[in-house]
Amino acid sequence: MAVDPVNPLVVLGALTEAADAIAAALAATSDWGETGGKDGQHHSDLAADAAAVAVLVDAGYGVLSEESGRTHPERPITVVVDPLDGSTNASRRMSWWATSLCAVDADGPLASTVIDLRHEVRYTAIRGQGAARDGTPIRPSGCRDLGEAIVGLNGVPAGHGGWAQYRAFGAAALDLCAVADGTLDGYLDATTDELGVWDYLGALLVCREAGIEVVDAAGRDLLTLEHGDRRTPVAGATPELRDALLALHPEHGT
Repeated sequence: MAVDPVNPLVVLGALTEAADAIAAALAATSDWGETGGKDGQHHSDLAADAAAVAVLVDAGYGVLSEESGRTHPERPITVVVDPLDGSTNASRRMSWWATSLCAVDADGPLASTVIDLRHEVRYTAIRGQGAARDGTPIRPSGCRDLGEAIVGLNGVPAGHGGWAQYRAFGAAALDLCAVADGTLDGYLDATTDELGVWDYLGALLVCREAGIEVVDAAGRDLLTLEHGDRRTPVAGATPELRDALLALHPEHGT
């Protein structure tokens, strides 16, 4: 029986149930290697995806998943799912991988959860109600100066950007949540259009509710429900830092 898809707390509960199903499916999966089919796809990705889609569809939601595409687009809420963000890290048991789910209604992202599956850290956000890490409200570091910033990177930049230090962890959802809670000061996707909406949307709402605006390096809307669309997210603890990072992207000619 489908649940009421309007109440954001009910929606967040469904996301949590789907995330728990993913964790159980991964625990039962012995082969975390690549499938040999779709480039970069792992057996663990497929197991996690099947578990999440089953829960969400049964609960009355549409789904847009990295692995299985779009299901029930006619439903009023679509959950954007990355069942295993950082699957290469996960396959090698490197400690930075996550599940990301974001419910989207007619007004945009409504509720999301991003779960660090290695360390069992859970980020949650509801539109207009703030963001939390394991139930505790979060806020960014407040860093304004690029020269003092610890920056998360996706891809390889053309050169040193002038930051104090950088990290390349390999899971965009967790990287962006780390900016939201002050673990990192900023995030720069140094690639061009490699990330799908499932890679960042759950974390985008966490950032937004923590007081951070995540932007696309090319100035496009980051919210898309087209499976083939790709974006280039950039975020900073403050607008000053975000703009400094944005200026470093090749899209801006530097």
